[in-house]
Amino acid sequence: MLDLKYILNNKNEVISKLSTRNFDLQIINEILENGDKRNELIHQLELLQAKRNKLSEEIGIKKRNHENADELLAEVNEIKTQIEEADKAADALVTRVNELMLQVPNLPYDDVPVGSSDEDNVCIAEHPNLGRGLVKGVEPHYEIATKLDIVDFVRAVKLARTRFVLYKNDGARLVRALENFMLDTHIKNGYKEIMPAHLVNSAMLYGTGQLPKFQEDLFKVQDNDLWLIPTAEVPVTNYHYDEILDLTNPVKYVAYTKCFRSEAGSSGKDTRGLIRQHEFHKVELVKIVTEEVALEEWQKTVNDAKSILELLEISYREMLLSTGDLGFGSAKTIDLELWIPSEQRYRETSSISIYKDFQGRRAKIRYRGADNKTKYAYTINGSGLAIDRVIAAILENYQNPDGTITVPKVLVPYMGKELIK
Repeated sequence: MLDLKYILNNKNEVISKLSTRNFDLQIINEILENGDKRNELIHQLELLQAKRNKLSEEIGIKKRNHENADELLAEVNEIKTQIEEADKAADALVTRVNELMLQVPNLPYDDVPVGSSDEDNVCIAEHPNLGRGLVKGVEPHYEIATKLDIVDFVRAVKLARTRFVLYKNDGARLVRALENFMLDTHIKNGYKEIMPAHLVNSAMLYGTGQLPKFQEDLFKVQDNDLWLIPTAEVPVTNYHYDEILDLTNPVKYVAYTKCFRSEAGSSGKDTRGLIRQHEFHKVELVKIVTEEVALEEWQKTVNDAKSILELLEISYREMLLSTGDLGFGSAKTIDLELWIPSEQRYRETSSISIYKDFQGRRAKIRYRGADNKTKYAYTINGSGLAIDRVIAAILENYQNPDGTITVPKVLVPYMGKELIK
């Protein structure tokens, strides 16, 4: 959430930056109008309170002089009613502004490319020569996985519905291998492991910005204030909900979880295979930091996520997202996209975002600055990585002419074998 004072004091900048984010500026206009109305009400309240205080003094004088003060008392009572009405009106405006503020996305950093969609994202680096390079002419991962009997798409639909998968045999083993490899790698880089619950309450989703805007993308438990997590970002960031932290050193967490998304609005997209599922596996990186080191730590997080693809030797590229493609709470994002040979294109497997104090303000995560005053913490998160898409890439990039899959070297100790056959 943005700082209301900042919006009111920097109207032109806020409107200019939000205009690049496919955002309805009428919401900002209403916030500004209500802010002005609230200021008028506060001024009115101050005048009424001053008048009441003056009349109270006059009543005191009359009573001390044994004079009749009924007329003044009646006027004070009328002012009291006016103050109560003004208070209610001000509270209503505050409530409405707070509701509107929850709908306002973050302001992008100045160096984020301006654009209206993912078509305007900028490729800042490409790494096409890792492993076997930009592989061509292989079977799609969902076909080879079925032949190898390591993923069961048909029975998964029977058990749940479309966009669910069931890993089995070496497929299940590959999920575990990737999970442990990613966790071990990130822990060596200084992250502390957390294993959170897969259910959270509404306050946590407001804290990281999924509610209220993305309610339709979430799975809710009926008749309970509990939701399935769309990403470990939610429970891990909110682990420090409403706390004041010592951020002398960055707080760094890594977590493996399953994630659950309804994929609202994606009807007909990526319906085959492992690319877009309702339930998927992911290792998440989360940092809570001070403003001063935030951008440096964000870049380090990008590098930590990249290291997984480099160790797996899968070709990928780095995309700096435009303002029109940024996530709701993000101020700057780099996507890592790995090579999917059957599609002859790159597909995103990690979005590493910096949120400034957007989530810190919503989740009330604070720290003490050099002046000992509390400030809202800056947050960073990104996949390290999305496991199902990595599996799709391995099954295609490491596919052999005889229908076997070579296990990436770094995964051999975790798999206990060099071939999936």
